[in-house]
Amino acid sequence: MEEGFDSGIVYSQNVTDFVTVAGEYCTFVENSSRFSKVDFLDKTRKLLPLIYLKGSLLPKLESIFDDENEKFVSEEDWDFIQMSIKKKLGFHDEYREVFDPLTHEQVEQSTGTISDNLSDIYQDLKNCTTLYNIGTEELMSDAIWDCQLNFEEFWGQKLLNALKAVHSVFFSGENLDDEIDTDDEKENPNTNDWIISKRQEDYRKEE
Repeated sequence: MEEGFDSGIVYSQNVTDFVTVAGEYCTFVENSSRFSKVDFLDKTRKLLPLIYLKGSLLPKLESIFDDENEKFVSEEDWDFIQMSIKKKLGFHDEYREVFDPLTHEQVEQSTGTISDNLSDIYQDLKNCTTLYNIGTEELMSDAIWDCQLNFEEFWGQKLLNALKAVHSVFFSGENLDDEIDTDDEKENPNTNDWIISKRQEDYRKEE
């Protein structure tokens, strides 16, 4: 455990701004079925640059605990998010990836999906914000440290890939109108039985 820990940094403006925006994103994708396709794409293209900006402004922290941070998003949670977004976007979900900035050689075309990228981003942001909101100040710091590291190595690139694809679809000139799901359960999904919700409740009981 690191000595001389400055607890004030977890309440700094850059950190709280990031946590706020990340929380808004998580709530948004959890309720993707409530939006029409065009509204979902519109809000996504506005949220992603903001998340990237706020993630870029996070302070450089060092890990405090040797153990890995608690993870809250299960495989079932990820699948639920991914399938909800995939259903919302339909055939607009897939896009072609052809650019690899890490090599000067020509790369083969590959196919990515917006739903996979947004779900991967959700996983890291939800794990971070959940631990930040229920943990001690030391755990809050490690949550930000882990998320900032993953931003550089993983979900930051996922975000840029998704943003490029969303921008292309939104401004494609195609008719993106569709119906908002009317099923009450889909419109207001009950997340009380999600594993992530149960883990949050267990943490609160232990305090």
